[in-house]
Amino acid sequence: MKTLQQTYHPSLRSGKTLVQLFADWCQSQEKYRIGWLGIIIASHGCFITPVTLTTIVLSGNSIFYWMMAMVAIVMCLVTNLAALPAKITIPVFFLSILIDLVVITGCFAAGFNSSLF
Repeated sequence: MKTLQQTYHPSLRSGKTLVQLFADWCQSQEKYRIGWLGIIIASHGCFITPVTLTTIVLSGNSIFYWMMAMVAIVMCLVTNLAALPAKITIPVFFLSILIDLVVITGCFAAGFNSSLF
C-alpha cells in the first residue's frame, strides 16, 4: 500500500495566495463591521496606544516615535469614522498594530531613562 504525505498549504489547495485568502476573509467579515469598529477603537484607545505612549515617554520622548504612534491611531480612526468596508479597516488595523510594535521595539532598543522611576 502506497502512502502519500501531503502538507497543507492553502495557496496550493484553492489556487489562491495567502494575501488573497486574507482579503477574502476580510471581505467575509463585512457583516461584523460594527463589532470590528468597536474592537479597533477600544483596543487602540484603551490598550495599544497608552502602552505605546508610555514606552515613548520612558525612553526619552522622541518626536519621531510620537509621530508614528499618532499616525497609527489616526489611521484606524479615519477608516472607521469614514465607514469604510471591513476589507479596508481590518488590514489597516493590523498595519497600525505593526507600527506600534515597531515603535515599542525601537523604544526598548533606545533604552529607558532610569531617572523617571
